[in-house]
Amino acid sequence: MTAPTPTARSVAHLRAQGWTVGVVEQRIPNTNITRDLYGFIDLLAIRGDETLAVQVTSGSNMAARVRKITEHANLAAVRAAGWRIHVHGWRKNSAGAWTLREVDLT
Repeated sequence: MTAPTPTARSVAHLRAQGWTVGVVEQRIPNTNITRDLYGFIDLLAIRGDETLAVQVTSGSNMAARVRKITEHANLAAVRAAGWRIHVHGWRKNSAGAWTLREVDLT
């Protein structure tokens, strides 16, 4: 059995919190390339009048993803739309359980 991907773990986490979640990252056919919505969004979630944009990564890549977003030309437009922006970093703890670290870039 294959372990869930970080994206699948984030989808499950958000759904458990009452979010309706869509995966907006696209795989480009016949390549190993993925394209994020607006250059940095893997998941888009809605709950009531809230919209949450999420970049998902491994725990070891959190700093690089935060930097990618804070330097991205589309960040101001996403913030102006009133969307919250989070980075989800997943890593296994010493007991072997997956743990989530969230960074709010709103």
